[in-house]
Amino acid sequence: MNIKPKKTVRIIGVPMDLGASRRGTDMGPSALRIAGLGAAIRHMGYKLAREEDIVVPAMETRPFEDNEARFKPEILSVCTELAERVKELMDAAEFPLVIGGDHSIAMGTVSGAAAHFHERGEEMGLIWFDAHGDMNIPGVSPSGNIHGMPLAHLLGRGDPDLVNILGYCPKLNPEKVVLIGIRDIDAGERQIIRESGIHIFTMRDIDEHGMAEVARKAMKIVTNGTAGFHVSFDVDGCDPSVIPGSGTLVPGGVRFREAHLLLEYCADSGQLTSMEVVELNPFIDQGNVSAERTLHLITSALGKSIL
Repeated sequence: MNIKPKKTVRIIGVPMDLGASRRGTDMGPSALRIAGLGAAIRHMGYKLAREEDIVVPAMETRPFEDNEARFKPEILSVCTELAERVKELMDAAEFPLVIGGDHSIAMGTVSGAAAHFHERGEEMGLIWFDAHGDMNIPGVSPSGNIHGMPLAHLLGRGDPDLVNILGYCPKLNPEKVVLIGIRDIDAGERQIIRESGIHIFTMRDIDEHGMAEVARKAMKIVTNGTAGFHVSFDVDGCDPSVIPGSGTLVPGGVRFREAHLLLEYCADSGQLTSMEVVELNPFIDQGNVSAERTLHLITSALGKSIL
């Protein structure tokens, strides 16, 4: 187990589905808890602090007035609260494990983690595991769903309020950001991704070079000159045969052992400082198998090994 120096893990549930069109990701935290996430982490020898939740308003109780950034005020409020809490935990030397929820919550998690390092004059790296680029911005996004926009905003491009969570931007140095597993990009965001300066490993790269080589390269990027790195893990980065319980499925994704291997490399680095898991939708799952498999992937990131 390589999170140094074996920090206390704090699970934070963020039951958000305001950023997506399809309902159900608000139940993702419950599915992981039912699968036994807390017990699995304790079994590995970690101290598990009291679990928390960020309160998220229900979609039915909130109108949306902006078709280019649906439910922006509510998402901004949730992400700001989450960012403040993540920073507090990291300042106290705890390891935040954020479970969602749609991927819009990453604007909160990553903002808080980045602020922790920013205050110390340090940089953090980021691994973004996803079938999608998540680099749309309002006016470019074909849907207006904010779960397709968080990485762009963390890099300083998009809506001014979302970009400036915790009062500064950009949150990340694009040279320290790696996007792994993409295979479904909207036409309008393709140019944004190309201009961003981040490192990208598509499914073709994984097919041609193997996950081990991709993971080794990713580790070099996110640990080079950084104080640690965050993993933002969207379950739809995995193939639907592995994780069927997601509302944003794209065929041809990462296999189960490949995903394990990537996260094992993250653990082996000793530099993983925070993590989030998003887009798990138990409403369309098969007997909670997606949550159970996701739990095993999380424990790999925390250092569980075969021997």
